[in-house]
Amino acid sequence: MGKLNEMFQEYGVTATDGLTKILRMRVMKTVFSREVIRENMPVYIETTRFSSPLQVFEMFRDLILETKEHFLCLHLDGKNRIICLDRVSVGSLNQSIVSPREVFKSACVNSSAGLILVHQHPTGDPNPSAEDISITKRLKEVGELIGIPVLDHIVIGDGKYVSFAECGLI
Repeated sequence: MGKLNEMFQEYGVTATDGLTKILRMRVMKTVFSREVIRENMPVYIETTRFSSPLQVFEMFRDLILETKEHFLCLHLDGKNRIICLDRVSVGSLNQSIVSPREVFKSACVNSSAGLILVHQHPTGDPNPSAEDISITKRLKEVGELIGIPVLDHIVIGDGKYVSFAECGLI
């Protein structure tokens, strides 16, 4: 019986008496918080369907003020309205590590219908790097596999942007 109790304790089960057990498991709890993205945004933005990369650029153009590369994922509902923003990674001056697991973990929890990827190049040049193209292709493939499409990837530069959708890269 002692060995059996040791095994149960290893899995979070403790004996309260000879007949009953208490089962303990880790439980996942999602916690959301609110963050200021831009001040002085028009009220209509909350109900806007995002149908052009320019809309996303206008909302996140201040990202260029950051000195490190930020990789964001916008979670969209079925009408292409933003339901959540996920700051997937904050990197260095010229790179950010992005894992498909991290991108789609929160997308699944949020019941996202689609994703728009956004990141800035602190250097000011919005032209996508080979790594940008590679990770976008990989994320698009994963999205197709699990049913959460990547609709666009927008790279923000100094006063300009590059949309993978507009350039035919996605």
